[in-house]
Amino acid sequence: MRKYIFFVLLFLAITVSAQGKRFFENGEAELRNPVEKINLTYTNELPFVKVNINGKIYQFLFDSGAPTVISTAIYNELNLKKKHRSKVTDSKKNKQEQIFTVVPEIKVDQITFKNIGAIVMDLKGIEFECFKIDGIIGANQMAKLFWRINYSENSIEATKDLANFSKDDYETVFSFNPKPQKTPVIKAQILDEKINLTFDTGFTGTVRISNKEYDAKNSKVKFVETYGTSSVGAFGAGNPESSYYFKPNEVFLDDQKFEDEIISTGSSSLLGNEFLKKFRFIMDWKNNKIYLNKIKNYPSKLESFGFAYRFINHKAKVVLLFNGSDIPLKLDDEILSINNISLENLDQESVCKYLQDRIERAHSSIDVRVKREGRILDFTIAKKEYLK
Repeated sequence: MRKYIFFVLLFLAITVSAQGKRFFENGEAELRNPVEKINLTYTNELPFVKVNINGKIYQFLFDSGAPTVISTAIYNELNLKKKHRSKVTDSKKNKQEQIFTVVPEIKVDQITFKNIGAIVMDLKGIEFECFKIDGIIGANQMAKLFWRINYSENSIEATKDLANFSKDDYETVFSFNPKPQKTPVIKAQILDEKINLTFDTGFTGTVRISNKEYDAKNSKVKFVETYGTSSVGAFGAGNPESSYYFKPNEVFLDDQKFEDEIISTGSSSLLGNEFLKKFRFIMDWKNNKIYLNKIKNYPSKLESFGFAYRFINHKAKVVLLFNGSDIPLKLDDEILSINNISLENLDQESVCKYLQDRIERAHSSIDVRVKREGRILDFTIAKKEYLK
């Protein structure tokens, strides 16, 4: 696990009616070749692809944890029709009523998707804007094809015939249960607790379980407590809360044992890209299987300066602290500079630069200047490894 920075979550957990289930079943995919390779950009632990809608190029997140989404701008540009409205719940349990529509055609390289159901969302948050996210290729769209994904090679391949993908070296197989919007859900067991994890390529972390599924007071393993907001959902960051990191002896994913995994807690239960990037994997909605072939090992470490910050109104604000550490910062401190690099008076371009390429990323110690209740304070903070 990488050192702790601000995680971006774009997962939409949706409860749909029977009408909604039929809505996500609709649509089809056409391929020019038996196997189509798609240009993938894997950056900041998130996979992005370019799509063509009505002759215009957009950037979409490739997100198995969500249904297909288009921006309000695309909806208006295409003059699409509203099919119905329904409430949508994001990963932070925030709810909003959204328009559901059908996109006549979405081209992804040589793949043409027709009549795909999509949710219309106002993608205006700072994280959406900095990553230039115009929409999401979601699980209901992915389910039309078989997919082979390898983040380390920036590769996504798609086919209509699973036989085109050899599975000889795929030593691990997960069965999943799809939600009505086709989101895959895997059964897990962590600290004797049975948990349903969403297989979520839109989640930057490893394994996250909901806070209600972890009892820190009766924990049998060492843990680290944090307080604040550790992630952002489709409708915002949510309220500050206590969350935890812990490292059990073993984790069972669909009855298969994994060791040396650091688990975090939050509002939702997810299996994300910090885990998936160790594998090439095939997603198969016909048989409800995910096939994994391990290609890399990453050390399971939790390293942090003891805080996380987010850009709010173009200001860097401390939004999360590791409890029990000697960190001198406080929630809502405004960070004025890190290592003498100013974070004041930032424009949108600068905010995006520092959001995606954190100043502190390559350092073991940083000098931080903050503003707190009108006072200017200077601190030197060392990176620490937790859960050793």
